[in-house]
Amino acid sequence: MTTGVRRRMGVEERRQQLIGVALELFSRRSPDDVSIDEIAAAAGISRPLVYHYFPGKQSLYEAALRRAADELAGRFQEPPEGPLGARLLRVMGRFFDFVEEHGPGFSALMRGGPAVGSSTTNAMIDEVRQAAYEQILKHLEIDSPSSRLELVVRSWVSLAESTALLWLDGRRIPRAELELQLVHDFAALTAVSAAYDEEMAALLVRVLADEPVEGPFGDLLGRLMALAPAIAKVPAQRLR
Repeated sequence: MTTGVRRRMGVEERRQQLIGVALELFSRRSPDDVSIDEIAAAAGISRPLVYHYFPGKQSLYEAALRRAADELAGRFQEPPEGPLGARLLRVMGRFFDFVEEHGPGFSALMRGGPAVGSSTTNAMIDEVRQAAYEQILKHLEIDSPSSRLELVVRSWVSLAESTALLWLDGRRIPRAELELQLVHDFAALTAVSAAYDEEMAALLVRVLADEPVEGPFGDLLGRLMALAPAIAKVPAQRLR
């Protein structure tokens, strides 16, 4: 008969284990509600040993946040192949996967958790937003965006973030509908900007030229066309 022997972890291995444990706990409850004692118990070590690897809860929170931020930024990566609408829909699917997996932690991160006001935390949040912004520009095949395009993309990234937070507060709208709606929102923001700018109009025409009728953007056009008869009945003076 053999007896199990607990293997001693190296410093970096133990740090990574604690980060993983903390991230798992933060994904189920707000980081404010998770204690160092709980993290230590979940990791199978003593409270003082946690402090041996991290000077305090905030430093552990920031380390867990760093891992989560890197993972979230990676959710926006998508091979530049096929229609843009389908690509964005896949991106939104992975984004909401993350939101669902890390609900309380995601909410605390975006609304302010233990590290609220921390320059490190704010910088990591901005990195995620910047990564999402750059990935969308890659899909559009644009290196130097105009001011209007930058406004559209950054506004859409913020919209996705706020939509996810609202969805977490009760999940009253089916997730799949919100994922599709956010893709439609991107097209709508681009279309409104195209009405004011020739460069944006050219971009919109180029994007729509590659979109199949059964794709997300084609679905949006179909929904808008279905509204046309009702809009036509509105007296002209009420549309002025």
